[in-house]
Amino acid sequence: MERKMMSQLVTWKDQPGRKPLLLTGVRQCGKTYLLKQFGGEYFEDLAYFNFEEDDTLCSIFEHDLKVERIIDELGNIMRGKEILPGKTLLVLDEIQTCPRAITSLKYFEENMPSLHVIAAGSLLGVTIGKGGISFPVGKVSRLQMYPMSFEEFVIADGGKRLIQGLRKADINHGLSEAYTIPLTKYLKFYYIVGGMPAAVKQWIDSHQLEPVLRIQDEIIKDYADDFAKHAPVTDLPKLRLIWESIPSQLAKDNHKYVFSHVKTGARAKDLEDAMRWLVDAGLIHQLYLVEKPEIPLSAQANTSSYKVYLSDTGLLCRRMKISPKAILEENDLFIHTKGALTENYVYTQLISMGIPAWYWQSNANAEVDYLIEGDASILPLEVKSADNTKAKSLRLFCKRYGIPEAVKTSMKNVGWSQMDETKVWSIPLYMLFNMDRFVNVNN
Repeated sequence: MERKMMSQLVTWKDQPGRKPLLLTGVRQCGKTYLLKQFGGEYFEDLAYFNFEEDDTLCSIFEHDLKVERIIDELGNIMRGKEILPGKTLLVLDEIQTCPRAITSLKYFEENMPSLHVIAAGSLLGVTIGKGGISFPVGKVSRLQMYPMSFEEFVIADGGKRLIQGLRKADINHGLSEAYTIPLTKYLKFYYIVGGMPAAVKQWIDSHQLEPVLRIQDEIIKDYADDFAKHAPVTDLPKLRLIWESIPSQLAKDNHKYVFSHVKTGARAKDLEDAMRWLVDAGLIHQLYLVEKPEIPLSAQANTSSYKVYLSDTGLLCRRMKISPKAILEENDLFIHTKGALTENYVYTQLISMGIPAWYWQSNANAEVDYLIEGDASILPLEVKSADNTKAKSLRLFCKRYGIPEAVKTSMKNVGWSQMDETKVWSIPLYMLFNMDRFVNVNN
């Protein structure tokens, strides 16, 4: 299955002044598979070590952090084959298990820069986030990996020509049914299957949903098991409370995360550490409120007010116990929940494209789903789950702040219209990955 991150790894490989690379990402999003594929295709040799699979590896880093000795013991002793700079890719997987190995990356950068080194780990973000280790600041590059995007899902399922066609389709006129019908179908299945590679592979192999749902159940169980294995004991009850509350919080009309809805009387300061653990583990994403839309939006963010989304829409669909039939047949009883699912989908796609976003809300109960920074401007993005694209809040926002361009994403066909002084692009939900063809975004 093609992953767009492969091109970023190739760029890193050939980069002048390259540093060791830290690859983070939620468990089971495909990091190990991609790194092995990268090593096999772009290097003469792959030296792969997994700290969770072999607990003796950590002892190599305990005595000292001399790179020559470490390389000799990893290569000649552990695998019986020399590790050669310029020819070998060294992969240190699940490195969060050995903090000294994380520290050693500094010395790889300083003393053996010609060796390609990648460190990865599903809970590496948690280890870095909690501190307490000597982190090699300024000595490593970092990449974050996510579940498969809708674009990657369609390509994996045999729809590469559709994706290629969208990239050159006339965006000033509507797409034909040759595009809209199959892509609408793909989108429905993506809502159900999501982007976890194991679930996607099962779908591609069988095109049966039942085995896909069983895999999703296993992944969700594995995540819960991670809480017990890796989270602080004092945070464990809070982690479970927050994790279990996310589907119901998303189902509310106002998706703002409210801690008192997790547990009666609960306050933010009591649960924030547990929330941060879930964010650092890559399981959830936070979308912050911006009340005063000025550039840079990051400086205007209210970090005490945010929405929470799950890292994978398929897992959210499963956790919300939404029947696949309701999605495929567009059951009227599913309309309300579909809005939350669609917002989650849009945010995960923006994240996979590397596009930061915030949301806006006024005291008059007007709200714009996402704000994105463009070239010296702010781009509002309104989300609709069907083809009804009336958006009073969007009009209010654009008029109040003199916005030149805006985006509505829905099931409506591609095109544009004039709303007062604002040009509004209509981008179908299944074409969101191609948004840079319509508007300028900073990513």
